[in-house]
Amino acid sequence: MPADFPVEEPARRVNVPADAMGAYSWDRSFRLWDTYFALIWLATLVFVLGTGYPEWSIRVTAAALLVPLVPLFVRVGRPLLRQDPPLGREALLYLGAMLALFLPSAILVGETRLMTFALVPQCFMTLRMRWALTAVAVINLAPVVGWALVWWPSDQEVFFNGLFAVVTLVFSVAVGSYVIRIIEQSQERAALIAELDASRHEVSRLSAAHGALTERERMAREIHDTLAQGFTSLLMLVQAVEAELDHDVSQARRHLALMDETARLNLAEARALVADGTPADLEGSSLPDALCRLAARHAAKLDVTGQVRPLPAGPEVVALRSCQEALTNCRKHAGSAAAVGIGLAYADDSLTLFVRDDGHGFDPGAVHDGYGLAGLRARAAEAGGTVRVHSVPGDGTTVTVRLPIPPPRSCS
Repeated sequence: MPADFPVEEPARRVNVPADAMGAYSWDRSFRLWDTYFALIWLATLVFVLGTGYPEWSIRVTAAALLVPLVPLFVRVGRPLLRQDPPLGREALLYLGAMLALFLPSAILVGETRLMTFALVPQCFMTLRMRWALTAVAVINLAPVVGWALVWWPSDQEVFFNGLFAVVTLVFSVAVGSYVIRIIEQSQERAALIAELDASRHEVSRLSAAHGALTERERMAREIHDTLAQGFTSLLMLVQAVEAELDHDVSQARRHLALMDETARLNLAEARALVADGTPADLEGSSLPDALCRLAARHAAKLDVTGQVRPLPAGPEVVALRSCQEALTNCRKHAGSAAAVGIGLAYADDSLTLFVRDDGHGFDPGAVHDGYGLAGLRARAAEAGGTVRVHSVPGDGTTVTVRLPIPPPRSCS
């Protein structure tokens, strides 16, 4: 074997994940290849021993050279062929040993050439294409040349054996190249399937992460619009009661009753959040009734216009939460003396909520910290609605929430 013979790995191999290799038909059906090799080897041995020429001792010698091919294949070749890609130097040593046993036997007895059908596929499976073609040419042509030089048969026998060797060579190259292309496509498709499967798992993971983030944002809005506001109200009422205990006991008692109502409402809201149910204010009542109670707690006036009718839970919850958020902002920023009005307008295809105050106002274009308005806009957007905030410093604020709703049913 020339020292400069390259030992590069076959170019046709496609690197794929180890778990994808189990999907290859070739890998799953390797026992079929074992059976094929065994049948070719056994048939060759029978032909070598059963032919009438040359003499018996030479045929036994040729058969003896074929016997080591079996353990060589089982111990070295089979594990080598299952690698992807096979190690170049080991593949060369293995094929060199196979040829060292095959060629002398094929030169001594022409029937040994049947073993070509088991050796040629291994060349394509372990070598780069150009070197596989070279090895195939040696396997097909060298036995005929050696046989002719040793036995000096007739010209006719040399012609027919040479023609058969050339035809076998062409057939081996054509079929081997075609099969290798099929294996390449199969491996590329397996690699693509493995990549798509990995992408699917990544998309699933990202979807789960996005779902968790969305749920956290939803819970943050719910807590901000319900429990946080209720606790804020309780703190303000506690401060009011502390200031009134010494000089206005009746007012303090009224605020204590309001604290009790607010605490009970907060508890109901917490239970509704855990159960993912209807907000406590909407439980068993209409949206205008819920807003009326909310307006009473914040000393605001409520004005309802249009045809009041039951609506799906989605728009009613958004309207209620939006009103809670707007009233909380009024209490925080407009001042305790600011007058607050709530408007609820039913139209055929929309529900509009207005919350107005005549407090200090602010610049809507300025950057504001906090979650309130951003959460309000996000909640309305999820329901397909819009939020508009109009405010001028020193001239109050108006928050308008417009939500799409189903049109009223016509009675006919």
